[in-house]
Amino acid sequence: MFKTALRNVFAHKARLLMTVLAVMLGVAFVTGTLVFTNTISSALEKSSSKGFDQVDVALTPGSTAAEGDRVSKEVKLTDATLKKARGVDGAASAYGVVSGYAAVADQDGKLVGNGFSTKGGNYWGTEDSRYPLTSGTAPHGANQVALDAETAERAGYKVGDQVRMSIDGPVLTPTVTGIFTTDDGNVAAGGSLALFDTATAQQLFHKQGAYDEIDVKAAAGTSQDQLKANVDKALGDAAVHTDTGRQLADDQAELIESSMSSMKTMLLMFAGIALFVGIFIIANTFTMLVAQRTKELALMRAVGASRRQVTRSVLLEAFCVGAVAAVTGLAVGVGIGAGMRALLGRTGAILPDGPLVVSLGTVVSALVVGILITMLAAWLPGRRAAKIPPVAAMSAVHATASAKSLILRNTLGSLVSAVGIAAVLAATTMKGSDGQLPMGAGAALLVIGVFILTPLLSRPLIAAAAPVLRAFGISGKLARLNAVRNPRRTAATASALMIGLTLITGLTVIAGSVQTAIDKMAADSLKADYVVSMANGNPLSPDVLKTLDKTDGVTATSGLSNSPSRIDGSTEYLTGVNGSTITKLTELPVDNGKFTVGGTNVVVDEETAKDHGWRAGSTFTAAYEDGAKQKLTVAGVYEGNEMMRGIMVDAPTLNPHITGTASDMQVMLKTSGGASDATKDKITKALGENPAIKVQDGKDISNEIAQMFTLMLNMLYGLLAMAVIVAVLGVINTLAMSVFERQQEIGMLRAIGIDRKGIKRMVRLESLVISLFGGVLGIGLGVFFGWAAGQLIGNSMSTYTLILPWARMGVFLALAAVVGILAALWPARRAARLNMLAAIKSE
Repeated sequence: MFKTALRNVFAHKARLLMTVLAVMLGVAFVTGTLVFTNTISSALEKSSSKGFDQVDVALTPGSTAAEGDRVSKEVKLTDATLKKARGVDGAASAYGVVSGYAAVADQDGKLVGNGFSTKGGNYWGTEDSRYPLTSGTAPHGANQVALDAETAERAGYKVGDQVRMSIDGPVLTPTVTGIFTTDDGNVAAGGSLALFDTATAQQLFHKQGAYDEIDVKAAAGTSQDQLKANVDKALGDAAVHTDTGRQLADDQAELIESSMSSMKTMLLMFAGIALFVGIFIIANTFTMLVAQRTKELALMRAVGASRRQVTRSVLLEAFCVGAVAAVTGLAVGVGIGAGMRALLGRTGAILPDGPLVVSLGTVVSALVVGILITMLAAWLPGRRAAKIPPVAAMSAVHATASAKSLILRNTLGSLVSAVGIAAVLAATTMKGSDGQLPMGAGAALLVIGVFILTPLLSRPLIAAAAPVLRAFGISGKLARLNAVRNPRRTAATASALMIGLTLITGLTVIAGSVQTAIDKMAADSLKADYVVSMANGNPLSPDVLKTLDKTDGVTATSGLSNSPSRIDGSTEYLTGVNGSTITKLTELPVDNGKFTVGGTNVVVDEETAKDHGWRAGSTFTAAYEDGAKQKLTVAGVYEGNEMMRGIMVDAPTLNPHITGTASDMQVMLKTSGGASDATKDKITKALGENPAIKVQDGKDISNEIAQMFTLMLNMLYGLLAMAVIVAVLGVINTLAMSVFERQQEIGMLRAIGIDRKGIKRMVRLESLVISLFGGVLGIGLGVFFGWAAGQLIGNSMSTYTLILPWARMGVFLALAAVVGILAALWPARRAARLNMLAAIKSE
């Protein structure tokens, strides 16, 4: 039986080629994902660990617990803390670290790096071992800065140049006094680092007299653990956290692994989809091979082979196919991983150097996935082959499915689909994350149920195409009959394409509807002409609001600041606004009372009001972050949304109680001339043409949202393209094997007068019909899932409405048709070139 299985593999290697390719693509996707994520993680871990070489123990500020009327506050690391750390037994040295956001512009005024990776800090003294200078001297004073070598090279700066930069709004133009190298992983990943002297950094980052971290270096002979114990004993303050350098490196590695984990999970999920689609091809291939070898298998049973031996022989063939596909997929996947690493670098993301990581786990995963998937998919055809009685098999070339088996299949499919639909519909009535699990489970059941029912659905749906196919004469009629001749085979082929199009359509419906909802939300709730904010979402300097108030043509402004408070024993964030202008800049529907903000009158969103049992006229006591208390009155309750919600307090009432500098997260403004390019240019120039500040009107906000959704959809389309490619291979495979199976029939058609063009047309139309059948099912399911997911989203987004992207759905259906036409090229050509007499004589 072993020899027979191997002989069958070599005898049918051409027919098994598409199966090998399908499995190989899935395995390559898995391998490429593991190689890529492991390589990036390893490089980032090694790069970041170098940054802790100079740190034996690090002190970081903790915070006091929020209880009663007391707001949680961060404990400051001061010069006194630094002095204590220096005097600890076993400490060789200690220095304070200050860090924050620092946007650096290049010679053309464009931001270097993205908003979240442009950082600033302090250069300690005249010689900082963390940042060895390659040229120039250490910065000293408010008008001097040092840049990392990577940023200086990219932006075109050298020692003595003036650099345009921004911390929280106003443009700064310090002189570059030094260029340094660093092992900072953020810089290695494409960010920038600008260093000032310690006093200047503390002033710019609003941390006067305080440090973000204090790093202690151990003296010779003192271990990190011993030094940490000595520091803890000296400080005696539970609100100050201490960690060894080794622990920090381990935590950083864990953080990197965690951040890469989500990317790895997403990529592996799409690889799993491609492999799941591949299962249909494998099962279809082995079902057809078994059907074509029915007499051979019956003869083996007649001469003494048991059912188990027949099943094992089919599984052995699957093992050989899976092993070849797994090994090939592993090699291709390593290349994909290396290619993804290079592609990421070309998109502008600068990553640390490091070797390509192909771990033992990756190799084992590739082999196990390839072999296991193939054998599992081939098990059912093998089991069916073993159950065919020898006498019945030797008397018929094809064993057709019995009416009983089709009834059982249709009944099971109906039950599974019904349960899936019920679960999805039930999930639409739930709120938030409560409905995610039931909806996911219901969607999976519905897809499985539809797959089981596909043979039943194929007849009426393909019959609907009969009027169109009649235009192609006898070729069209034969194509339709061939497509429904073996419903199970048609179902498996069409389902592979259906799954990919279901996901693509569903994601497109959801993304388009959410984008429209956010656009509507911005248009309905904002009357402001422009919204000004930092590129990275950090607070703005108070100078920004002052500058805008003085700008010609600006008629109304309001900042939006945030401050924690304690209300009824829980923490609530208060939003400071300009009470006299907020109604000119926003348009939020009021459910109860009036939208009046001023003095002690506040407005509250309906969700917060419901949580506290407030309505117009209610009063409550707020404990501010500085410890002061004040009784506030609810003047009105408004409908909040994702852009604006919470407790709005007049800025003059709130700002005096904010510890530190009261900063706005964004500033809304109204102009006399309305939104226009000229007005925007005027505002941008008034702010010093700062690359770190965004000035956006409603259209800009919508475009930013649209770009985000477009990027997301394009990424998902690219990942799902693998599943579609596998589905194409399935159509090619099914048609090619079907042509081989129907050689005698095709020969007879040629003999009675159908020419080669007619045969080609017949095969192409059959492929087209099957592909469109899968496309219709996929788009239909995708719309249903998009609607259902939208119901969940609509529970938390009042402006959400279902938007059907008819144009894109038309493109998807056209894509299915193109898949059918392209997939039929080789099988149709092969069918047309069959020798008429040889085909008639074949069995």
